[in-house]
Amino acid sequence: MSLAHITEHPLSNNALNFVEDARFQALLNQGQPDAERIREIVAKSMDKKPLEIEETAALLAADDPELIEEIYAAARQLKQDVYGNRIVLFAPLYIGNYCINNCRYCGFKVSNTDQVRRTLSKEELIDQVEALEQKGHKRLILVYGEHPDYTPEFIAETVRTVYGVKAGPGSIRRVNINAPPLTIEGFRTVKEAGIGTYQIFQETYHEPTYRAMHPVNTAKGDFMWRLDSLSRAMEGGCDDVGIGALFGLYNWKYEVLGLVAHSLFLQERFGVGPHTISFPRLQQALGRDVDEKYLVKDEAFKRLIAILRLSVPYTGLILTARERPQLRREVMEFGVSQIDAGTRIEIGGYTEVGDAQKIEREQFQIGDIRSLDEVMGELIESNYIPSFCTACYRLGRTGEHFMEFAIPGFIQRYCTPNALTTLKEYLVDYASPETRKAGEELIENELAKIEDGERKRRLMARLTTIETSLDRDLYE
Repeated sequence: MSLAHITEHPLSNNALNFVEDARFQALLNQGQPDAERIREIVAKSMDKKPLEIEETAALLAADDPELIEEIYAAARQLKQDVYGNRIVLFAPLYIGNYCINNCRYCGFKVSNTDQVRRTLSKEELIDQVEALEQKGHKRLILVYGEHPDYTPEFIAETVRTVYGVKAGPGSIRRVNINAPPLTIEGFRTVKEAGIGTYQIFQETYHEPTYRAMHPVNTAKGDFMWRLDSLSRAMEGGCDDVGIGALFGLYNWKYEVLGLVAHSLFLQERFGVGPHTISFPRLQQALGRDVDEKYLVKDEAFKRLIAILRLSVPYTGLILTARERPQLRREVMEFGVSQIDAGTRIEIGGYTEVGDAQKIEREQFQIGDIRSLDEVMGELIESNYIPSFCTACYRLGRTGEHFMEFAIPGFIQRYCTPNALTTLKEYLVDYASPETRKAGEELIENELAKIEDGERKRRLMARLTTIETSLDRDLYE
């Protein structure tokens, strides 16, 4: 696919370059804000109101240790107020790594002749999904390179295949996709296949850096084609979309402003912001060729997560297995709502690799290759409720409808009960004895917090049904 081929396609009806470089740079060059101003902004966040770009910039400029601790404390509380102690789990599944781009940081780049290239056949895809289901996974994100073979029709067919795989009591109930930009018609095609969230990362919102990382003679070299992709997705019927930046390509504070600007733009144009925001850090990859001066240190990583949580109170924050287990434990409390677990990103990795990573088959190296059960056990020990819930998506509580439930706080009436039933399924069907024992204790503790009444009686009945029968997928 050449750049000329891409430019034949129109941008969305809402195409706009909302990244105001001069404004962003000016905001980042402002002096240290006074403590009173920071506390006013934090108070607005605690009232669950999205922040403006200037307000986010003020939080980014707050370098005083005492104010940073106040930002951390507010992010912890806001996470609890909006999401409770639930953590949603998913797994990535790479479908194919053929690619026509030459991104300097990516192991899949076309010039990387040491990369093992492959696209899963339908039979191989089924094998991968069965392996994931047999571990207990219910939610997947399918990942594709950018290549003419990976058409909207091909993506849609893989999605339908995944939904059709049933291994024992297992099934995949939500299939999200991470795929290159499509036309509006292409988005309609994948939406009709039943996808959940369409996710695409801008990588960097700083256009000069974007152009340096993505050669202009490649499909990905068109900054605006990519920036506009989620507007086209929305116009194509995908009301749940996910944005992200690859931290380490440019100034991390600039990227945070880009993510917040993108969220505000989608909210203004379509009435709903992104369903999720991801903030992966640049990791080692086969053939990586980048200047490392913008690599994000752990303390800055913690700050950016906390500031994102305060800036976009109702948007899910995804922490990936790129990070080491210890750091994942530390930053979870600052507002993370979703993580991947039991992750392998090699093509065919869920059935064909052992404990060691195979960098020649990966897009990048990850930091956490623990099993799903290990991660589940640690979450439970830390008093989080691991959740595989997909009820909102399947009952139409998505996009604007999700916000109607989420903003008043009613979503907690559904999320905790549904999280507990999906946890119960995992404990009965897949858990190790140690994880099951700890999980059952957690469920009892959570039940004790729920007010007596019809809703609690229904939940207890569903938990008993899961324990005593083969009935599954029970939710509010």
